[in-house]
Amino acid sequence: MRNRFVAGNWKMNLSDSESKSLAEKIASHSYTENTQVVLCTPFLYLKEVLEATSGNTKVAVGAQNCHEKEAGAYTGEVSAAQLASAGIPYVILGHSERRTYYKEDNALLKSKTDEALAQGLHVIFCCGEVLEEREANKQAQVVETQLQEALGHLSTDQMSKVVIAYEPVWAIGTGKTASAAQAQDMHEMIRNWVANQFGAEHAEQQIILYGGSCKPGNAAELFAQKDVDGGLIGGASLKAEDFIQIIEA
Repeated sequence: MRNRFVAGNWKMNLSDSESKSLAEKIASHSYTENTQVVLCTPFLYLKEVLEATSGNTKVAVGAQNCHEKEAGAYTGEVSAAQLASAGIPYVILGHSERRTYYKEDNALLKSKTDEALAQGLHVIFCCGEVLEEREANKQAQVVETQLQEALGHLSTDQMSKVVIAYEPVWAIGTGKTASAAQAQDMHEMIRNWVANQFGAEHAEQQIILYGGSCKPGNAAELFAQKDVDGGLIGGASLKAEDFIQIIEA
C-alpha cells in the first residue's frame, strides 16, 4: 500500500518567527503511520524549521529549488550538495512558477533532478499543463513530455526517490480546482506512464500528488481518488489548522 504524502510549499512567504511558529504547530500534531508530511520552506528558514520539527518523525523538511551544479560561481544559488549537508532530505523541482518566471525547461530540470538524486535528496517533481493546453485537450501530451524528457532516463532505483506532483497550472492560486474526475484522469495517465517506463510493480508504489488550490473543503474528495496519493499544498499550507485538516483528509 502506498504511503499518503502531503507537502506544503510555503513559496516566498512568512517571517522568521512565523515560520518557526507554523512548523511547531504542525509538528505538535500526531499523524498516522502511513502518512509523510514535508514542509518546503524558503532557504532562509530550512535549518530552523528542521529543528522545530525534529521531534516528529512523520514531518520532514524540503527546499523549493536547487541548482543543477554541485558548486561554483553561481551567486545567489543553493546546491543540492549544500542542502544534503544541512540535513534537508527533499527538494521541489519543476514547479510551474519556476518554469514560467525563470524559464526552466525540461532539459534543465533533467540536470537538476540528476544532481539532486546524486546528492541523496528525494525529489518532488512537478508537472502540469496551462489553461490553453487544457482547452486544446493537450494536457496528457504535455505532461507525458515533461515526464519523459526530465525523468525518462532514470533507473528504477532512482525513480523510487521521486515523488510526482501533478499541478494543473490553471488551478494554482486561482481558486479554481480540477474536478476529482479530472485529477483522477491525469493521475491515472501518469501512473500508466510510470508503468510503461519503469514497470507495473514500480507504478503501484509510485506516489503521485495533486497540486492546485487544494483546501480543507475539497481535499477528501480529491484524495479519495484511487491514483491520488496526497497533495502539494500552496496557500493552505500557510495556516496550521487548514494544513492539518488537509493531511487528515
